[in-house]
Amino acid sequence: MDAFPAFFPLAGRVVVVAGTGPAAEAKARLFDGSPARIIRLAGEAAFNPKAYAGASLVFIGSDDDAFAEAAAAAARAARVPVNVADRPALCDFTTPAVIDRGEVVAAIGTGGASPMLATLLRQDIEARVPEGAGRVAALFRGLQDEVRQALPEPHRRRAFLRAALNGPAARAAMEGDMERASRLLRDALASGHAGAGMVQFIDARGPAERLSLKAARALAAADVLIADEGADAEVMGLARRDADRLEHGAPERLAELAARGLKVARLVTAVEWRREAQALAELGVEIEVLPIAT
Repeated sequence: MDAFPAFFPLAGRVVVVAGTGPAAEAKARLFDGSPARIIRLAGEAAFNPKAYAGASLVFIGSDDDAFAEAAAAAARAARVPVNVADRPALCDFTTPAVIDRGEVVAAIGTGGASPMLATLLRQDIEARVPEGAGRVAALFRGLQDEVRQALPEPHRRRAFLRAALNGPAARAAMEGDMERASRLLRDALASGHAGAGMVQFIDARGPAERLSLKAARALAAADVLIADEGADAEVMGLARRDADRLEHGAPERLAELAARGLKVARLVTAVEWRREAQALAELGVEIEVLPIAT
């Protein structure tokens, strides 16, 4: 990872856009509808470091190299991170191609190497992100404290949220009925059902692109990772960074983890997984076999 992606809260922040012309206007449009206060600078006003005092981010757009360099120097003198359109060497950060769904924002960046590639990838992903996704995120943000209080154990909270994201509350939010969505989510929380644990067997021989979408999602959601020796590194890389990684355990150990409501991703590379799956089934553990070795 050559650049670290981060999402910067905009509420109560000041963003400066310096310059005139299409590039500056494109930077300003990035913040249409945002809660940030946008300040526009042009001409020699952009060369004064005091003009950037209190700003959180600065964007510069201009066809004039001298203007871009002088404005960037002034922003840096004010100790504000700066982005200069089409001039990666002058940038402290680059702007990604953005998918904006309100509370849900996705971004694709190439570190300034190929903005066109980022745009093409954005168009592909944007078609898969429903318009109502932001409302679903807003629903869960509004009840975040209630969920944390009711389910203080992280793994049970994750299990509840996984189930809720595919449940009636999320569907109501997607349709725009936020009042009903909140009521349904509170009802689900009051029921005390935090989701059942299970063990999912996933083919870890690689390469990662051979995995089904369901297998990739299972890795991303797993609480615990248990991998055979020789598991493909790219497959392993699809798992959550904060998932627990354990050495291979007996079926009784996996059953104990599932009984605690944990999602266990069992990454396998050989056919011995079949005996393990049978033993787990005999112990009453819910198992799921995703595309794996035969």
